[in-house]
Formats: sequence, C-alpha cells, structure tokens
Amino acid sequence: MPTTNAPIGIFDSGLGGLTVAKAIQELLPHEQIIYFGDTMHMPYGDKHKHDLIGYTEQIVEFLLRHNVKMIVIACNSASANCASHLREHYHTQVEIQGVIRPILDEVIRQEYKHIGIIGTQATMDSGIYEEILKEKKQNIHIQALATPKLAPMIEEQMSKGHYNDEIISDYLTQFTNIEALLLACTHYPLIKEKVQTYFNNKVSILDNSNYMAQAVQDYLKESNQLAKAKQGDHQYFVSHKTENFVKAASLFFGKSINVQEENIFAQ
Repeated sequence: MPTTNAPIGIFDSGLGGLTVAKAIQELLPHEQIIYFGDTMHMPYGDKHKHDLIGYTEQIVEFLLRHNVKMIVIACNSASANCASHLREHYHTQVEIQGVIRPILDEVIRQEYKHIGIIGTQATMDSGIYEEILKEKKQNIHIQALATPKLAPMIEEQMSKGHYNDEIISDYLTQFTNIEALLLACTHYPLIKEKVQTYFNNKVSILDNSNYMAQAVQDYLKESNQLAKAKQGDHQYFVSHKTENFVKAASLFFGKSINVQEENIFAQ
C-alpha cells in the first residue's frame, strides 16, 4: 500500500495537464508527482469513448506500478468519459479524481446564472457539465461550445511562444451575455490571458487547475495522506517523446524538464 510520502499520479493527453501539475506543485510543495502525457493519442477530444477507456486503463496501470497514492485525471475529455469507469474498476486500489466537479463547485459558490463552456468535442458531447449541475439541482443557463481547434493549436504553438488569435476569437465571438466562461480543457489555461483580453476582463474566466489542486489537498488532508517531506523529484513521462513537448514543458515551468518516453501501449 502507498504511504503518505508516495507520489501523486497525474495524466493527460499531452501538455494541458501540466497546468494542473503545476498548480498542485505550488499548493503542495512536499508532494512528488508522476506525470504521464499520452502524446501518442493526443488529442483525446476527437476519440471515441471506448478508445479513451482503453487508453486510460493502461495509464492507470502504469501509474499504479509507480505506487501512487492517488490519481488525477488532468483532462476534461478523459474525466467526462472515463472517470466513472476507472473509479468503479480501481476504487479498491487508488483514489481517482477528475477535473470537472471542483470547477462546478466554484460556479455554484459564486452563484453564477449564465455561463459559457468551451472544451473538446468529446467533453461537450458527453453533456457531463449539464448533467452534474442538474444533479446538484442548479438552475444555470449554459452556452456550451466545442472548440476542437484549440488544444492541437496550443500543443503546436506553445513552444513558439505565440498563439493564433483568429482561431480564439472566432470561437469566443459566439458567446453573449455570460457572467463566466469555463475553460473545460486543461490546455486552455495556457491561453487564459488572451481569453480575458477578448472579453475586456468583464467575464470571469475559470479554469480547472487551481480548483483541482485544492480538491487534491482536501482529499489528502481528510485521508491523512499529506506528505511530510519531499521524497524525490517530479517525473514526467510521455507515450511519444517530441522535441516540441520537451521545449514547451521546459518553457512552461521556467526550467529544464527531463521527459522520458514510455510507450505503455506497445504490444
């Protein structure tokens, strides 16, 4: 069984989950993180649910081999389509949390009544945001929009240090009379400033990362699993290593990041 000083496992389809990893590192500096980016299958947003479940099961198995004490699904597409399945199958082995509920809890706390949501096609097709708000008996008007070009654009352009403003504005122009916009993809915090600028700071822009980090802290505190001291360096794995990922990750963290390739899907 993992100890309190065991690492936290985090996974995403690529770079986006690093926004969650960084938020957790900043809030919980004693925790060690094992990160897996499934760059081989990125983006997850255009994948079928059956395929996503297959990929994420193998990632969970990989993280369990690293004896993690909990797993964070740092991907909205995987959280929407796989979280319930993974919790059902692995609940006796490890705590698994997705990124969706923490941000919706914040929406409820702020008492927003008109919100917009942008995310991948897989996330929007799942209807998970509407489903959870209905489950919580919240009467909130939602404008939901699939933005399939954003995550691939961010993956491609992050290492170059600039993004395509036209693609961003073409999507955002479709929103009217919203109080808050939910960035329902962990890649999207990387363009958060551009989104805020588009709305002239008149709309609250919410992303998953900080709320997810707080949820992780709450769980570890409640289960008495907070690390007392750092046990090792963070580790970063990808299913397919590219120069772009390494460069972008290093730029994001402001220091050189050692990324290891681990094709857990090769048979």
